[in-house]
Amino acid sequence: MKTICFLLCTIFYAFNPGNALAQAEQLPPEKVTLIRPAAERINVYLPLLKGKKVGIFANHTSIVGKTHLVDTLLSLGIKIEMIFAPEHGFRGDADAGEKVGNTKDPKTGIEIISLYGNKRRPSEEELKKLDVLVFDIQDVGLRYYTYISSLEEFMNAALENDKPLMLLDRPNPNGFYVDGPILEMPFRSFVGRQPIPVVYGLTIGEYGMMLAGEKWLSEKANAKMDYNKKHNPSADTPFHFLVIKNEGYTHKSYYELPVAPSPNLPDMQSVLLYASTCYFEGTDVSLGRGTDKPFQVYGHPTMSKDLYSFTPRSVPGAKNPPQLNVTCYGADLSNVVIDIGKPEWQRIQLKYLLEAYLLFPDKSKFFLKPSKQNPQPQDYFFNKLIGNAHLMQQIIDGTHEAEIRKTWEPGLRAFKEMRKKYLLYADFE
Repeated sequence: MKTICFLLCTIFYAFNPGNALAQAEQLPPEKVTLIRPAAERINVYLPLLKGKKVGIFANHTSIVGKTHLVDTLLSLGIKIEMIFAPEHGFRGDADAGEKVGNTKDPKTGIEIISLYGNKRRPSEEELKKLDVLVFDIQDVGLRYYTYISSLEEFMNAALENDKPLMLLDRPNPNGFYVDGPILEMPFRSFVGRQPIPVVYGLTIGEYGMMLAGEKWLSEKANAKMDYNKKHNPSADTPFHFLVIKNEGYTHKSYYELPVAPSPNLPDMQSVLLYASTCYFEGTDVSLGRGTDKPFQVYGHPTMSKDLYSFTPRSVPGAKNPPQLNVTCYGADLSNVVIDIGKPEWQRIQLKYLLEAYLLFPDKSKFFLKPSKQNPQPQDYFFNKLIGNAHLMQQIIDGTHEAEIRKTWEPGLRAFKEMRKKYLLYADFE
């Protein structure tokens, strides 16, 4: 059965196979010619939403062709009661970290509940109004991109409240490699919640499977899954947690995003460099927020004026960027040719961070310091991004890149072995 993937159904989840599987198998065969995100496979999952009161976790990337998923489902007679929105909001135009309040969608009048403001998950009262939940967000496959943290909270809420959750998978534009240190749990935050590397090489559907399979969800959610497995194999819903697969995608694929996933990832150059330049967020160095090349340039006012220059401005999606209205000097990576088929691009480009530190005149001010008195290592935002306190110290000590990478290898080997259990698509190795 290739058109629908029930998440580890024989191991972790109870479901009613006669209902959902039979509906899928009656569909005409689909010819795979292009990469098709799960949302475009409407006739696979639409029968499971008919007659249900649906809540959708979505943003501007939740599209079917050029039409938003919400509009598509409404046009097909699906009753959408509520929309849940992540960081950057339902329309994807809020700044990184900006708290977004509840509102109504002006086009449909549907209530939009922000899950990146005062709360991070749906309430029990909200879920009582719904029969089924749908999650459809374009991720970029990096640990600190907060959509996977939002997924974890959404899964917890769904399972704890006995609400079936359908996850519409989307290709991972950085899914062709695995790299970086494993997150150490003292550094856990919303920009990194689980012991995975920075680049984890899974689609968001595969990652959801890992959250469940490794029992990384809440104690109550894990208990609900165990109970359903043992005592509730014929639930009154056709599934508890269901991943609808992409078509035509493998972990060797180059997938060009049809829409910018967030304001400061405007194109594929930014998306592919994000794994290598995001760490500047934890330093005094600008990484181009407030320019037309976010995550593609880096620089600082005190670095050599002989270097590439740029000046961050207040713009939509970056209203108050670092080094606002101050000319910075550094490097322009916007014209770097990124070939994902070459080994040198199948890893984090740590050299940018190391070179910036060497060029930074006052190294005592390179890493941003927490505002609290007597900060601990886990209070530094740089350490939260990278997932440990080791890299900061290695950079200060002048440790060679090759030696830094050796310290990552044991964790990466163990993670890659665990990762194999959750792959839905052919791997890059």
